[in-house]
Amino acid sequence: MPNDERQYWKKRSIYRVPTSVTELNRKAFHPQAVSFGPYHYGKTHLRTMEDHKRRALLQFLRRSGKPLDPFLESLREVAWDLEESYDALDLEWKEGGREGTDRFLKLMITDRCFMLEILRAATQEENDYEANDPIFHTHGMLYMMPYIWPDMLMLENQLPMLVQDRLVAIENNGKEDDEYINKLVLNYCSPGKDTARIGKCLHVLDVVRKSLLLHEKPKPDKVGCEGLLLVRSATELIEHGIRLKKSKTRSLTDISFAGGVQSLPEIVVDEATESMFLNLITFERFHVRTGNEVTSYIYFMDYIIDNECDITLLHNLGIVLNVLGDDRETTELFHLLAKYTTIEPNKSLIAVCNKVNEYCDKPWNKWRAILIQTYFRSPWALLSLIAAIFLFALTIIQTIYAVLSYRT
Repeated sequence: MPNDERQYWKKRSIYRVPTSVTELNRKAFHPQAVSFGPYHYGKTHLRTMEDHKRRALLQFLRRSGKPLDPFLESLREVAWDLEESYDALDLEWKEGGREGTDRFLKLMITDRCFMLEILRAATQEENDYEANDPIFHTHGMLYMMPYIWPDMLMLENQLPMLVQDRLVAIENNGKEDDEYINKLVLNYCSPGKDTARIGKCLHVLDVVRKSLLLHEKPKPDKVGCEGLLLVRSATELIEHGIRLKKSKTRSLTDISFAGGVQSLPEIVVDEATESMFLNLITFERFHVRTGNEVTSYIYFMDYIIDNECDITLLHNLGIVLNVLGDDRETTELFHLLAKYTTIEPNKSLIAVCNKVNEYCDKPWNKWRAILIQTYFRSPWALLSLIAAIFLFALTIIQTIYAVLSYRT
């Protein structure tokens, strides 16, 4: 029984998000435009997209020159694996023998074809739809993709990558390409850039996560990588004489400290950032084997960004590209994301922070910070300091003049 249970959980990669997590922001976890997979299928506000899904399936089959049967037969071979990819799958998708299984598999094919056609159209890889198509042509993409893309990144709205692998293999007469869907996703996220190979992925959310972590991480030092993650804000780091700069890569793991310089990866903050990171954090929480790099990054950034001044500073340095435009809103965004994290930072990040803290605790750097905090944060305090220095200088001059006058 323990072995069966181990295998049961090993297959899981798509999870239902409990109410305790979704209550802070339901729109970040529940699709607003289109459902992918069984969890949200049939919901009233998503039904209008079902006709477009069927159009995408027909166009896919027409272009491939093959009927539905070979695609369906290929998925039957892995039907159990597909079902087991979902946590707590409703019985309606499992009951009814082969008929019930085929209903589930047809949903997999239809939804995956829609996603595939959307990505192909969005990346201009292939587009044979009419110019006035409301979804799949350029005009439709411009208006619909900002709504569809966030739905594609929701943990409850994922499709197993195994479906994509099977469909593309049949479409291409047996030629498999493990990186095909990865390339489509990355080309949409970063158009015009060379796409790196990221290997096998579980679903689209996993593709995005791995792309955010592409970086050769240095192994943490054996000494100094234990303990709590103590992080100072960006403003405090500057006050301690630490220079902030943009890392060489955009990987969330590319955080380092050397020679008084703290390097941080560039991040773009836009309307989709909150939903994307909430789902990535939740995925790391439930899928134990995937690691906690994204969670650690958000936990770290919550301390780096203490207030609007920190966001302004990081924006001016090109580290936080604030598309939202409102520094206060961006600050609140990172604080909200941090509510979903657990205090479980990885050792590499702890080692970096310990180096920073050792630098800040050196006497001169500590005195420098105290001086700035005491006299340079307020213009009135600065004026008082200047006035005090001026009066002190006048007192010295007066004393010297008095001594010289006495001697003469």
